[in-house]
Amino acid sequence: MSSGPTKAPRPPQNLSDAYRAGLLGAFFGRRPADLTAALNEPRELDRTALVSALHAYHTDLGLTGSKKPDAASRQLSEQLERLSHPAARVVVAGQQAGLLLGPAYSVHKAADAVLLSRQLSSDALPVLPVFWIASQDHDVDEVASTSLLDFSETEFRPRLELPRGGPVGRIEWKAEWTDDLKALIAAFDAPEPHKASVRAHLDFAFAGKTYADVFARLIHRLLGEHGLIVLDPLHPALAALMAPALARELERPLLGPERIEAAAAELERLGYVPQLRRPPGATNLFIEEAGQRTLLRVEGRNFGAGQTYSAAELQGILARDPSAITPAAGLRPVIQDAVLPTVAFVVGPGELAYAAELRGVYELHGLGQPVYWPRLSVTWLEPNVARLLERFDLSAADFQRDPAGRLGRALAKQQQAGALSQDRLNTLSEQFSALASELGALDPTLVSSVERTRSRTLARLERHREQGFKALARAENDKAGQLDRLKKHLLPAGQPQEREMNFLTFLLKHGDTPLKMLLEQEAGARVELKIP
Repeated sequence: MSSGPTKAPRPPQNLSDAYRAGLLGAFFGRRPADLTAALNEPRELDRTALVSALHAYHTDLGLTGSKKPDAASRQLSEQLERLSHPAARVVVAGQQAGLLLGPAYSVHKAADAVLLSRQLSSDALPVLPVFWIASQDHDVDEVASTSLLDFSETEFRPRLELPRGGPVGRIEWKAEWTDDLKALIAAFDAPEPHKASVRAHLDFAFAGKTYADVFARLIHRLLGEHGLIVLDPLHPALAALMAPALARELERPLLGPERIEAAAAELERLGYVPQLRRPPGATNLFIEEAGQRTLLRVEGRNFGAGQTYSAAELQGILARDPSAITPAAGLRPVIQDAVLPTVAFVVGPGELAYAAELRGVYELHGLGQPVYWPRLSVTWLEPNVARLLERFDLSAADFQRDPAGRLGRALAKQQQAGALSQDRLNTLSEQFSALASELGALDPTLVSSVERTRSRTLARLERHREQGFKALARAENDKAGQLDRLKKHLLPAGQPQEREMNFLTFLLKHGDTPLKMLLEQEAGARVELKIP
């Protein structure tokens, strides 16, 4: 006899998991499995203009044009030449211009673009890695600080006082910032040869004129010889390439936001939380006024920001200075892919959530979405951390999910703490079941009551077990500081390591080994790497 229709399994509530599982086809044109098909689609654009603009940018940045080019500069010139190939494509990664490159995942993203490009590239169809520096962004709180940890386990959290309101790429680099950061390196407990190598990287980077220039020169210093091309959309030559797409957006400024809102509503209907919203009147464009970046809104037949503009006035501003009007999050990837022959975009979970709402905006600009490639994720295990995790039979991911609870469970197992064992709960559950059966034989109405008591009791005891695990972890921490030590390395400032810890931490302590290890990984991998 049929028990009725079975319920369809609920889709993953995590949007990244749903994307990987191929459950969001209505929101994404392609999946990672479609890379080969996407690679073989022709992409028409003015490659001569693109290569010329990139040459101009890199010359102004001081990365090309030298009479005695280094290996990275020679590699860059060769890469720009390869980009001229009529079939050439790019893998793009991008991030805000964080202090000293910001959290480690900025470097992981850039390395992933290099790795995926290597995997896809051939002589007949060159694929090149590009790092898009989000210099137009004005959220200085996201880029003004970083975290490092030395061998003495001293935490360094430098923070620069940056002017607010304007694009980060307009901020001039100050000599006093150079002095402060060099003083940090001097105080950092690490082998002197490794510190000297990092100082050389920083001396090269600090020759940049702006905050974004310093970021660009530093990421180039690490990955330029491996083929990475950097791109700053505020550079005049590159901004000019973006002007036609921005002009199109100005002609119908509310259609893109309407499509974003429609996608957000559909995501909500499916049980997801949309990350991007556009309230009535909001456009996908910012304008820079007196050094401040302000969202443009439609007000009747005009546009409002700090002041009021007609459509013709905005088109005139764009023609005179293409960098004065910049895309919001709901347009930025579209502008990127309007000027680059993008086959894949390396993204984190937040960027992927934004991208789920942008298919309609791409279509307004006559573009298809690229493949969104979930980025390489690395947790670095220094020797002392690896030994601790092995001692407690833990992975870094286990610890990061529940530090005290996971450590306490490991300690309970090692110490054979019977009161916290799963066997004790299982025995109690079996006794409840036997009691329910015996009472049910006397009075069937008692079975459900006993079951409710069982469920409440076991749930309460499980909470007490969790408290017990955490008490064990605290006691161990009071004795040996192991919980705090692991947190410093794996959850700095309460964040997963790669979202907070600066990659230079590992270069300062371990030389170029971590960078070499990074470039030996599979594109898109999620790994915990033990540093020898």
